[in-house]
Amino acid sequence: MQDELGIEAELHEGAGGIYDVVADGERIFSKHEAGRYPEDGEILDALKQRLG
Repeated sequence: MQDELGIEAELHEGAGGIYDVVADGERIFSKHEAGRYPEDGEILDALKQRLG
């Protein structure tokens, strides 16, 4: 992500299968809400959309 968007990403493990992706304090993906893991490119697309 740093090469493509100029941002650094970090993984913070949650408990109980929690898988949320947060950018600048805003959740952009939640496995719990979606009921699935993100598809290939879904997180990158969401970040690109957020950055405009």
